Amino acid sequence: MGAMPDPVIRVVIADDDALVRGGLATILSLEPGIEVVGEAEDGDDAVAVCRRVHPDVVLMDVRMPGTDGIAATRRLAADEDAPRILVVTTFENDDYVYGALHAGAAGFVLKRVRPEELVQAVRIVAGGEAMVFPPMLRAMVGRNHAALPGDDPRRRLVNELTPREAEILRMLAEGLSNAEIAARLVVAVHTVKTHVAHVLGKLQARDRTQAVILAYESGFIRPGDAPAPP
Repeated sequence: MGAMPDPVIRVVIADDDALVRGGLATILSLEPGIEVVGEAEDGDDAVAVCRRVHPDVVLMDVRMPGTDGIAATRRLAADEDAPRILVVTTFENDDYVYGALHAGAAGFVLKRVRPEELVQAVRIVAGGEAMVFPPMLRAMVGRNHAALPGDDPRRRLVNELTPREAEILRMLAEGLSNAEIAARLVVAVHTVKTHVAHVLGKLQARDRTQAVILAYESGFIRPGDAPAPP
């Protein structure tokens, strides 16, 4: 018997600009293994469409009239079968993006990215990785001064990581993939996946993006001391 084909990545596009929605849909529809299953023009519509068609990935604009992408992301992230949310934004330093990441988005891309980069971002997010650029995230954290209060119990969660798990969390903050972490530690990728799963479980984070945000907000990592990706 032949190998089973890879599952199709089902995508919903949420943007108030019909031309943007159409352009993104055209790019993705030309890709094998990706299917655009719905479109939305505002946050309320995005939530309704996603709960109806259950996509794997949502391309979410953050600045939409009415219910914006941050509120829509927060509502979708609370669902049991929450899709992976990829923010699509015009401005890389937009603090709305940080709000969406904080609400549960897995990452972001710029609207001016090349088609192949957009496709790659969708595949990365659908596969459970993150699309967060470390320098940009550090800048967002610095601007938002989003430190947890000293008595916040989430600070304790970070302190309960083992030395290896703490090392993994720092590498996640560098933006390294599982394969890159495995190469740096000289271990198997499945070992890294296990460590990452333990980190997410201990931090009660739904994905690595949320874990990295908690690492910054708890003071475990400070905006000035995370190394740049190699």
